[in-house]
Amino acid sequence: MFVIIGIVVVIISVVAGFTIAGGNLFLLIQISEFITIGGAVIGSVLIASPVTLIKKIIKVFPKIFKHSKNTKEDYTEMLKAFSDLFLIAQREGLLAIEKHVEDPDNSEILNKNKKFINDSYRKNFFCDTMKVMLAGSVPPHEMEGLMDSDIETYEKENKPVIDTISRVGDSLPGLGIVAAVLGIIVTMASINQGAEAVGHHVAAALVGTFLGVLLAYGFVNPLSANLANIFEEDVQDLQIIKTYILAYAKGNPPFVAAEIARRTIFSDERPSFQELEAFLRGKKDK
Repeated sequence: MFVIIGIVVVIISVVAGFTIAGGNLFLLIQISEFITIGGAVIGSVLIASPVTLIKKIIKVFPKIFKHSKNTKEDYTEMLKAFSDLFLIAQREGLLAIEKHVEDPDNSEILNKNKKFINDSYRKNFFCDTMKVMLAGSVPPHEMEGLMDSDIETYEKENKPVIDTISRVGDSLPGLGIVAAVLGIIVTMASINQGAEAVGHHVAAALVGTFLGVLLAYGFVNPLSANLANIFEEDVQDLQIIKTYILAYAKGNPPFVAAEIARRTIFSDERPSFQELEAFLRGKKDK
């Protein structure tokens, strides 16, 4: 939501400032500059990126606009679901929770936390790790190494997406200059057409520089930074899940494991000790 608001604010601010200064908006509509810059951007991405990376970039863009940050309630519900699951394991043995991790979408415990269930990576990270735990006696340090490898792979897989978008943002001012230089070449070729024609061509050329700088610092680089924040949140969520599983694997009861995991949640979304305790005991915080 804030991404869309930010884009609207940038556009309105630029347009309003230009028109208040007496500018004509139709002067900014230079199709040749759009084609030059847009085509060069697309071409440079195709040159630098394999097909798999391009598909990831296309797939990830909707996430920027649809992403909603996890709230205190989301984390509390997730820890509650884990605790309920491990309480069953404590009473009836680990095999009693096999059906929940094998089919989490139909688990009456895990399915209560819709945000967790709808996040395929978090869900698979938890359930796949639990399947390893159910398969045999795996030492905690081996479990930790397994989860660290998964998290590291997630980071390495998504870093090129952020880097590529960031490089596009960094290249846009330069591509804007390329478009402007081409416009100046056209201007010099038509210098005998009079001052009005020359002025029109120079204005068109300057639009190229304007577009390159605006797209870079007003849109592409901020979107890249936003996406980096989203991936950092995702990694932190995996760290929280890892902390909980590891704490339980080391012999801590579910409530203690939840408290250990709670302390890895960023302070803005972290429930207090009392809030988590009340929720785990089935009491709603007043």
